[in-house]
Amino acid sequence: MENIFECVPNFSTSNLKIVEMILNEIKNTPNAFLLDYYFDDCYNRLVVSFIGNKESVLKAALKAAFKSVELIDMREHKGQHPRIGAVDVVPFIPVKNATIKDCVGLARKFGEILAKKCGVPVYLYGEATAKPKRSDLDWIREGEYERLAEMIVKPERKPDFGPAKPHQTAGATITGARKIMAGFNVNLGTADLNVAKKIAKSLHAKKGGLSNVKAMAALIPEKTITQVGMSISDFEKTPLYRVFELLKIETARYNVPIISSEFCGMVPLKVLIDIAAYYLKISNLTEARVLEIAVQNAIEKGGAFE
Repeated sequence: MENIFECVPNFSTSNLKIVEMILNEIKNTPNAFLLDYYFDDCYNRLVVSFIGNKESVLKAALKAAFKSVELIDMREHKGQHPRIGAVDVVPFIPVKNATIKDCVGLARKFGEILAKKCGVPVYLYGEATAKPKRSDLDWIREGEYERLAEMIVKPERKPDFGPAKPHQTAGATITGARKIMAGFNVNLGTADLNVAKKIAKSLHAKKGGLSNVKAMAALIPEKTITQVGMSISDFEKTPLYRVFELLKIETARYNVPIISSEFCGMVPLKVLIDIAAYYLKISNLTEARVLEIAVQNAIEKGGAFE
């Protein structure tokens, strides 16, 4: 069976026309399949998920990146999510018959081509870099776009590809390889951003929270609420129900109600199984006991009807 890779690029825009043009680049790439996309004015950010084989996923990622560099002007960009460029981050993820090593190769090829063709400085992160400090998105994004010109000239911050200066309109790009992760946002019944930041800090791994968790707070002014946005990089070691239980403790501490929650991007089945098993106290729930998975496995083993 052919290898399958996922790519989840994040672009610094919520302009509907630009969003549509970026998505069309992916849709019009043979053997690349758009799975999901999400954008809003709060973060002013577009998150896309698509899959393909090694050749098609790289081609689609590059086409979307070229279009973004052409259309997005970071000098006019404002948003609550940390970012350093129009094509902010482009992770490659192994899905089936693929490895992290394969994804490292894709990330490096993507960065090399984007820098060469567009003059955009590119940083490698995650498994794609051999330098532990540079594997962290937070470290690379320090100062964000507004201080990029100042930060990029520091010797320890030299880009992996391209010039040591920001692209005039597109800033810089980060690309790398990582495992499948879970993106999870929770809306809180308070407009007090300081309280939301305290709750997010209690969850964030590097600020005393849970391992494998990054969390940030954002204001959603049109609804007079706040949101804690989280990414769980290893949901097997830090299951989502554990994150949510800590969140409940911290919101109760500040007498803040949880209004709703949402997944950002595609959600892995393992996450849903863990949640169901924990809250429903199911002792024998596994992927093999999910009907659709069992049917798919039977078909792949040659059990399809003739």
